[in-house]
Amino acid sequence: MEPLTFKPIYMERVWGGREMERVYGRVLPAPERPYGESWEIVDRASEQSVVDEGALAGRSLHQLWSERREELFGEGYEAQPRFPLLIKVLDARDDLSLQVHPPAQLAASLGGEPKTEMWYIADCAAGAKLYVGLKAGVTREDFQRAIGEGSLADCIHALTPRPGDSILIESGRLHAIGAGFLIHEIQQNSDTTYRVFDWNRCGLDGKPRQLHLPESLASIDFNDHQPTMDVPQGETLATCRYFKTMRKMLAPGDSIANPQAARFSIVVLVDGVLVSAGGRRFTKGQFLLLPRKASPLLAQQSACILQVTLP
Repeated sequence: MEPLTFKPIYMERVWGGREMERVYGRVLPAPERPYGESWEIVDRASEQSVVDEGALAGRSLHQLWSERREELFGEGYEAQPRFPLLIKVLDARDDLSLQVHPPAQLAASLGGEPKTEMWYIADCAAGAKLYVGLKAGVTREDFQRAIGEGSLADCIHALTPRPGDSILIESGRLHAIGAGFLIHEIQQNSDTTYRVFDWNRCGLDGKPRQLHLPESLASIDFNDHQPTMDVPQGETLATCRYFKTMRKMLAPGDSIANPQAARFSIVVLVDGVLVSAGGRRFTKGQFLLLPRKASPLLAQQSACILQVTLP
C-alpha cells in the first residue's frame, strides 16, 4: 500500500504571498497573486482533497472515507461522517486578523464549529511575532474598553518563535499570526473563525472584512494570560482529544511507518527526502497520508518529519 498524496487547494488571502513557490518550488495558480493558504488534506462539503497519483488518482478524500474507511484508515471511526482533520500550509506576509474559534460547549449556540489547531513554524523572518492570549492582568472589561478606544493591540500578548517551535491553539484562545511566517497547521475539520480586529485594512475586494464581536467576546478565554510556545515532550509536540503530533528526526537509511499498523497516519515532510517501497520520491513540503498497513518510508537523506495520528 503506497502513500496517498492530494492536489493542494490554494486560497488567495489579503495577507498572503508566494513563499510556497520559493521554498517548496510549487506552481501557484496565478502569477503575482497573494496565496495565504494551501489546504493539503481536507474533507468538507465546499472543499475536497483529490488524490493526484497512483491507483486511486481522481478519487476524493470523502469518497475514500465513505467507501473504504476501514480498509484505508482503520477501525474505530464509524461515528465520524467526514475525515476529522484539516491540514494546511499558511504563508503570512502580512498580519492575519486577531481572531478566536468557539469552544465546543458554545459553538452550536453561536452558529459555528469548534476548532482546536496547532502551528508548527516551518520558517519565519527574524523577529516575526505571533499574537496569542492576553497580556498579564487584562480583563474582559479592559478588552471591551480597548475595542471602543481603538487600543486593542495593547492588550494582546506577543511571542517571537523560531523555526521548529510549535504551539497548540485550543478553541477559545485569542490569536493572530504576524507577518513573516510559513506555518504547517494541523486542526479539527472546522472552518469557523470569529474576527475581533483586522488592523483597519480592507480585503481583496477593497472593502473592510466583517468582524464578529459578540461571538468573539462569548468565545475568548479571558483567563489565558501570557502563554508561551510549547515545550516538546520527547518527540511529542502536541496532544489533545482531536490529534497527536510528533516530530521525528531521521538519519539516512532510517524508516518511518504508521505507529499503529492497523491505523493510518499523516506524514508532513518538513525537510529531507523520503522514498516509498514502490519507488515514489517525496521532498520538503509534501503531505502524505499513510493508509493502514502501508509499507514503511525510507529516508534517502537526513529528514525531519511531523507525524499526525488520531487518539
